[in-house]
Amino acid sequence: MARRTSRNARRDPLNTGSLTSTTGAAAGDGRGAPAPARSRARGEGAKNATLPDGPVAISTGTAEVVRDPDHPERVTLHVNGVPSSGLDLADPGFLDFEYMQQMAAVLALLPPGPLRVLHLGAAGSALARHVEHERPGSRQLGVDLDARLLELVREWFALPRAPRLRLRADDAGRALAGTHPESWDVVVRDVFAGEVTPAHLAGTGFAAAALRALRPGGVLLLNCADRPPLTLARRELASLAQVFGPGAAASGRLAAIAEPAILKGRRYGNLVLAAVRGRPDDEAARAVAERDPAGSRLDEARDLDLRDPALGRALRTLAVPATLLAGDDATRFAGTAAPLGTAEPPAGFAPQP
Repeated sequence: MARRTSRNARRDPLNTGSLTSTTGAAAGDGRGAPAPARSRARGEGAKNATLPDGPVAISTGTAEVVRDPDHPERVTLHVNGVPSSGLDLADPGFLDFEYMQQMAAVLALLPPGPLRVLHLGAAGSALARHVEHERPGSRQLGVDLDARLLELVREWFALPRAPRLRLRADDAGRALAGTHPESWDVVVRDVFAGEVTPAHLAGTGFAAAALRALRPGGVLLLNCADRPPLTLARRELASLAQVFGPGAAASGRLAAIAEPAILKGRRYGNLVLAAVRGRPDDEAARAVAERDPAGSRLDEARDLDLRDPALGRALRTLAVPATLLAGDDATRFAGTAAPLGTAEPPAGFAPQP
């Protein structure tokens, strides 16, 4: 569940300049340096089939595509009545939901070039379209429990084809557990049963599985929906801190991002939690290089530092400004919250399907 941008324009995630109305957020030329926005106004996403006029039956209930009356090319995909994806059929780089724009700002800090991205929770694949648009040559996998929904979104939204974007009907936890170690640059968790995250996709067990799947220098991004006093978000961040290492927050490898009103406990909303996998020591790094000489572009750069001032500026200059809590701020936000482990999860998580 997510709020959408309240303006019809948005900023380049790493550009503090003027607002742009239809171009996607540019990926960086380096750590914090924005690339010029590409003018691919219409692309694969424009070749769409006729959209349904009302709810359509899917494996888990219903799906409905609702057009924006002010912008006919912009649509929102509702799954069982919950807004799940916002897309512009003519602009594959467009991101409607605020939390996805915040995730894109983090991704823009990664070294330039293609990425390998695992999306746990596919729905309309808005973020995957954005990654393909901004980083051609990326290889992505979207996982969703609903097989029929995946068939329909391919038909409705003309998504990138395999191997650029593969879609798999599976439980997200099972798919993550089955992935090869160190095989993804980015893992995104955006899974809800109704309005809550399934319990088996949160806590230290899930964080450990994601850490295993990430390449050194890779980033885990979580969409966490919570309400005051943000108990779930604090416990999820504490879980990430425990699994990604005691120095993760201090070294800038842990962050929470949200609109100020959410962080101040004034209303329910979405927070983005981010954790970066640290690099191994020299001996371990040499072993990885011997196993995979081709390596990853992430191996060529230093760790992503979520305290980067460019990220804070990018988030503040979004159409709906967001606040970055990294370093000591992330530690203070988690406070004394207990990590989510194998104990009974708190209210706000759905039972495992």
